[in-house]
Amino acid sequence: MARVPSALVAASGLVGGYGVARWTKKRQLGGAVLAVAGAAAAQQWREQAGGKAAGALTAAYVTAFGASHPLAKKVGAWPAVFGVAEAVALASWAVADRRA
Repeated sequence: MARVPSALVAASGLVGGYGVARWTKKRQLGGAVLAVAGAAAAQQWREQAGGKAAGALTAAYVTAFGASHPLAKKVGAWPAVFGVAEAVALASWAVADRRA
């Protein structure tokens, strides 16, 4: 069975978490989506690139989530979320998925 690239898992967690929170008006539900996808991506990063890389990518994932909030005030919510998701996806591909 083909594995979903970790870049797609991470980007989907950021976009999906925001989308779920926005459409359901339940921030905790969006946070759950964000956390589950982040944990799944972190596991893949660990398997594909090792513990240090997984730690760095996990930090990037959490930082991207945090950075999307002030960025949204400048460019809008969806562009901010898509921008940070793209940045995390590119980092994930470069560090982990490219090797697979």
